[in-house]
Amino acid sequence: MNRTKALISGISGQDGAYLARLLLDKGYQVFGTARDAQMATFYNLEKLGIRQQITLLSMALNDFRSVLQTLSRVEPDEVYNLAGQSSVGLSFEQPVETLESISIGTLNLLEVIRFLQRPIRLYSAGSSECFGDTGGAPADETTSFHPRSPYAVAKAAAHWEVANYREAYNLFACTGILFNHESPLRPERFVTRKIIASACRIAAGSGEKLQLGNISIARDWGLASEYVDAMWRMLQRDTPGDYVIATGETNTLEDFVAETFDQLGLNWRDHVSSDPSLLRPSEIMISRGNPGKAGKDLGWRAENRMRDVVRIMIDAERGKS
Repeated sequence: MNRTKALISGISGQDGAYLARLLLDKGYQVFGTARDAQMATFYNLEKLGIRQQITLLSMALNDFRSVLQTLSRVEPDEVYNLAGQSSVGLSFEQPVETLESISIGTLNLLEVIRFLQRPIRLYSAGSSECFGDTGGAPADETTSFHPRSPYAVAKAAAHWEVANYREAYNLFACTGILFNHESPLRPERFVTRKIIASACRIAAGSGEKLQLGNISIARDWGLASEYVDAMWRMLQRDTPGDYVIATGETNTLEDFVAETFDQLGLNWRDHVSSDPSLLRPSEIMISRGNPGKAGKDLGWRAENRMRDVVRIMIDAERGKS
């Protein structure tokens, strides 16, 4: 019996690790790539206990020959492109790297799939950052893009590359426009994990202050391990399409901070201070998603909301010690 083969670029990240676990549970043969697989730590795969079940390969997405060689060797049925610079804040400091790693990487995958003329299905990781500030209106698949960071510009470019190849060459290619999704696998440079890790240390008596930028921003936070299921569902459809994946619930960063400290029995105001150096050149004040199409077409709905995400991340953080 032939097992379905999936190739995940960016498998070492939060989403890549959870997606790999999901696909293994479904009986897939999973291949994962990193720029240098011999040097990469694949810590998240180790943490989930699945590293030994995955074939790990080196592939540089910005190198067409590398992508061609890898896909020719693996002959995957499904490709999940989760690679590329993933931090909005860092994209202001590294705009060229951000644009190249996301837009050129996506273009190389699309062009290789077109060149090979095999029925490969492609999932491309989009981002709610592409919408910019919608003034609080829930964004869906018809909402116009107004990117406000180099990261968002790169993701918008990749989105339209996917749409172009789908229409021009009839490729089965989808973009998942995911709103913020968190988990214990988030690196601490992401603000949600920074908040959780700092608050847990403070609760244990560290005496430190948590330094944050603008806490009045509002986001739609969900759980990463649920969002990867939506990625898989997109590639099981008869026809390809793009989908907004979100909870439909928006909370401010202050709400996230307050919930975190409250669950630890602390008043956040006693432990948090503002750091102007953490403010971005431009910021989306309110981000809100409408996942109605995903519910209708994919049968997908978020089960966990912000408070659940906080609880899950705190439990994992405290389990370390």
